[in-house]
Amino acid sequence: MSPYHHGNLRRAIIDAALTATEEAGPSGWSLRELARRAGVSHTAPVHHFGDKTGVLTAVAAEGYRLFADALEQTAGDFFEAGVAYVRFAEQNRGYFDVMFRPDLYRADDPAVTAARERARGVLVTGARGLSPTPEQDRAVMLGVWSIVHGFASLWLSGAITESTTGDAATTARSVFQVMLDQLLRNLPPSR
Repeated sequence: MSPYHHGNLRRAIIDAALTATEEAGPSGWSLRELARRAGVSHTAPVHHFGDKTGVLTAVAAEGYRLFADALEQTAGDFFEAGVAYVRFAEQNRGYFDVMFRPDLYRADDPAVTAARERARGVLVTGARGLSPTPEQDRAVMLGVWSIVHGFASLWLSGAITESTTGDAATTARSVFQVMLDQLLRNLPPSR
């Protein structure tokens, strides 16, 4: 009996890719494995996405849209955007593991580019509020992004002791508050 799937085949394949990525990483599965997980014919993923890169491009585009939504919901509170970043990583591991690996997908895909730029806009705007000069905007944004992304990655890998029993958002808040206080203390007066 061949697999049959009714409903949204594209969604079923993306969901299967997310689950497989959470379990084995973005390189630990094949299109045939996705088809089996989704209960569809082994040609269905190829028909809808072309290849594994196409599936991962769809995952990245959707992930960046959801990520941008989460960051934008912080209503311009840069500190809370950092916490939302960590919360997104924790709650959406499959997306997170793909989004920041542009070697896995078509980074120039218009849907990926548009959603990624929305998310980046939140970071750029927030950094501008901390940066003492326009020339330092990018350095501040990269520094803050590195801290937040690094924290999220360490949390997900279990390298932070509290990650086994603690709450990511609570721990992130305390870490980011210390870092933000230090940053603000050491910056020259704002523009």
